[in-house]
Parts: sequence; C-alpha cells; structure tokens
Amino acid sequence: MRDAYIDRLVEIVGERRCLWRPHQVKAYACDGYTAEEGLPRAVVFPESTDEVARICRYLYENDIPYLPRGAGTGLSGGATPTGGEVVISLARMNKLLAVDFDNLRAVVQPGLVNLTLTRRVSHADCYYAPDPSSQSVCTIGGNFAENAGGSHCLKYGVTTNHVVAAKVVLPDGDVIDVGAPFGDAPGYDLLGLLVGSEGTLGIATEITVRILKKPQALRTALAYFDRVADASDTVTDIIGAGIIPAAIEMMDQLAMQAVDKSNYHVGYPTDIEAVLLIEVDGLAAGVDEVMARVVEICRRHRVREVRVAQSDAERALWWSSRKMAFGAMGRISPDYIVQDGVIPRTRLTEVLRKIDEVSRRYGLKIANVFHAGDGNLHPLILYDSRVPGEAERAVRAGSEVLRACVDAGGSITGEHGVGIEKIGEMAYMFSEDEIHAQRAVKSCFDPKGIVNAGKLIPLPGRCVEVKRAREIIEENWQILNSFPDQAAVQARGAFAQEAGAETSTSAQG
Repeated sequence: MRDAYIDRLVEIVGERRCLWRPHQVKAYACDGYTAEEGLPRAVVFPESTDEVARICRYLYENDIPYLPRGAGTGLSGGATPTGGEVVISLARMNKLLAVDFDNLRAVVQPGLVNLTLTRRVSHADCYYAPDPSSQSVCTIGGNFAENAGGSHCLKYGVTTNHVVAAKVVLPDGDVIDVGAPFGDAPGYDLLGLLVGSEGTLGIATEITVRILKKPQALRTALAYFDRVADASDTVTDIIGAGIIPAAIEMMDQLAMQAVDKSNYHVGYPTDIEAVLLIEVDGLAAGVDEVMARVVEICRRHRVREVRVAQSDAERALWWSSRKMAFGAMGRISPDYIVQDGVIPRTRLTEVLRKIDEVSRRYGLKIANVFHAGDGNLHPLILYDSRVPGEAERAVRAGSEVLRACVDAGGSITGEHGVGIEKIGEMAYMFSEDEIHAQRAVKSCFDPKGIVNAGKLIPLPGRCVEVKRAREIIEENWQILNSFPDQAAVQARGAFAQEAGAETSTSAQG
C-alpha cells in the first residue's frame, strides 16, 4: 500500500521518478560493498538543485531518514540503506553545466560520470585528473562524497585537490555555496569539510572542478621483480631520488594470475612475486631522461626485466590490466572483500609481510594490487560465501589488515571511505574524544541525525564497546589457532559465524 509520504515525493519529482515497490528498489539495497544490504523505503530521482532541496526539506521536517547515492560503485557501504531510508539518486543530474578553458574550470552536476568529463574536454587537450579504477562508471558527486583518488593521485592529488567550489543542499533543505572558483574563500574551509564527508553532512548538486592541460609527453614502464621486497624498495628509492612519477602501481602474483585470465592478458611471468607499473609525464624535452633514471633505479634493485611501452596500444593494455584487477578477481574466487589501508611507503615490505601472515593464519588467499607510490594498499581477501564461516573469517582478516596499517602509522582508508564497512575500525584509529569531536561536527549540520545515519562516525559509547568486542574475539582466536589444523578450521568457522554478526551489529550501532 502506498503511503502519504510517497504521494508527497511524487508531487516533487513525478510518478516516473519515484520508486517504492519492493521489486523496484531491490537494486538499491547496497553499493559495491555487497557484504551487507537493506531495502530502502523509496528511491527518488531529482533533476535539479531545487528538487533536491524540496525533497530534503520534506524528509527532514517529517523525520524520515534519507541518504544520497551516485552510481553505487562505492566500496564501503556508504550508499547502503540500513534503516529503511529514502535514497536520493543523483543519476539523472548528469550534465556538464559549463567549461572555462581559459581558466581551466568546469562546472558539473554530481551524476556526471568521471571519465565522461575528460572525454568532453579532451578536444581542447584537457582532462580531469582524479582517475579511480571505476572512472568509466563512477560519478563526480560520488568522488566528492568519498574524496576518491586513483592511480595518478601520487602526482596530482585526490578529489579534494581538484574541487574548488560547490553548491550544497544541507540536511534541512537549505542551499549554500562553499569554496571559490578562484583563490581561497574567506572564513572556515567548509568545502574541505564537505569533500569526503560521505553524504553525512549534505548533498553537492553543482561542483566546480579544476581541469588540467594534458602533459606534452608520457612514458610507461613495466618492471618484473622476483621479490616483493625489491619492488617495495624500488618505490621508496624512486621517490627518494626526487622523482615524482604520475603513478606507481604494484600487483602481486595472485593479482597477476587473475588479470591474465581476463580479457586483458599481458603475459606476466608466473614465477615472479611483484610487478610495478610506473608512469612519468611532463615536458617532451625531459621525460625520456626521467624514465631512464627510473629504469636505472629498478636495475639497482635486482629487477628481472623492465620494459618501456613502445606504443599507445601497449600502454593501454598495461593500464587496462591494472584497472580491471578488482573485477578480474571473479576469475579466481567467487567472492572477495577489498580493503583500503594506507601506510608510509617506506614500510611497504613490512606490512605486506604482515598481510601474508594474516592470509596464512585465516586460511584465505589475499591478492595485493595497489597505489604503491603513496602507500595506498588494496588487499583483496578472497573467500567463498557458500562455505560456512568463510565470509566472517574474511571480515576478521580485513580488520586485522587495517589495524596493521594503523600500527604502521597509516590510516584505515585512503579513498574508499569508511561507510559501514570500517566504522568499527574508527574506534581503533581514534580515541573516544576524537570521535566525539567529529560527532559534534555532524550534529552541527544534522542535529536530528537522520542523514546517512550509522555511516562514517560511530555512535556514542560504541568505540569502547567495539574495542572490547574486538579484544574478546582476538583472545578466542588465539586459542583456536592452537588447535590441530582441521579442528582449527572448523572451530574458527563456527566461532566467526557467531561472533562476526554480533560485532558487525555493534560496529554499526
């Protein structure tokens, strides 16, 4: 039966742009983080700032929780309904509103696909720098919400470095302009606060971004290493030599196996531990010299082979292989969880060794494919949800990986966001006082606490509860590890199945 609130939403956007029947909203039950899902109360598709403001105002005044959604490619559950929220989909707000090529600025709606922006300005030799692996489908608004990065953020920065202004609808429906197209806006940096706030503070409906002129030249190299440690040390020494490549990506053998089974077959050696994909760009007069220095550093670290792309087609194949690595995991595993920890790049070897220990301890394969240049790791924990207890073990393994990153002086996320997936780990990274300060910011924007609630910031008291729950599980896990192999696997599976659900609920609460 259709409720009165649906009638009001239909009044704002029209019958065809409001979904509310269960079979219609099922597709919006989760984002790219598929381990948890929940049905939204309804899904609405505004096409203007005014419609977004009217929707937000009505929902807020009537205490109806809601959340914004882009393309649904997020990997931390930031767009996943957890309590019957109304989903405000920005997919129809996909226009390029204005371009100023002289001043290198573009104004876009949040539903514009990332790569589409580059294609629309490419005739003027311009492009948009942030390039997540999902750039062919993810949206600028979603990038804004998660502060997305990408392979080339080593040299060019993440989304916050390229957004200069935005029009934002606040939780109660008020509309504000933040930032400035040129120069620094006076007053508090509200734009910096909103970028990366994961849809918990407001909805950006117009975003002004920097576009860049394409570099005169670029060179791309592929370097094969027998040992992960040599590849890691190469990354450190390249940066230490004062060279800032556009990108340095790393894949381990398991990741190479997956992508070579896909449509982007490079032919990686099956007996190496790591491959680096290194790209330098800049003025045509100097790029070959810089690449020669990179090659020399690779050779100093016992590289087996280093190749520089001889054509655009070869470079495109290498990059396609890297960008499709996440999707290629389906070739070797029915399910996986991708993590997003950050570490100092000087500790790559150490943390990768710890990830390998986690893999062996939990009996789960972990593939590593990541932005090595800035220490943004993406361990892919492979599991089979059909096997009792494996999904829970994968979640536990992921938590251990994130804690290892924090212990190394890093962070639990570099670009995927916290969402619901990592909200428990916020308690590991921050003290209760630090969480309280962030919670206070949320309250300033959303005193009712109904906009994308239960995401990003743990609720009061939950930091202590989550920490204790983690300690209890860890204590029991160590006991289970002392069992004989077969018994340990069975016991861990049963324990994780019971305890995993409890801590998941505690972390979300």
